[in-house]
Amino acid sequence: MFEGEKTYVFWIGLIILGLASVGLFGIIWFDLIRPFYFIHLEHHVPLIVGAIVFIFIGFYMMKSGVAKRKK
Repeated sequence: MFEGEKTYVFWIGLIILGLASVGLFGIIWFDLIRPFYFIHLEHHVPLIVGAIVFIFIGFYMMKSGVAKRKK
């Protein structure tokens, strides 16, 4: 899927994807270990949606940041 020369766009996309994934995991984990504080879940919805959007952006940057090999 990511065969070819990796450009700087690929690496920036990988960083964005990694940070967004860690952020999303942290939000979900924090809500799971504190089950009696679900009232705060409604405050995390924008962060969760934003993290998902950045995951898609990072994946798209990774996909478009691979230069095709010349044959």
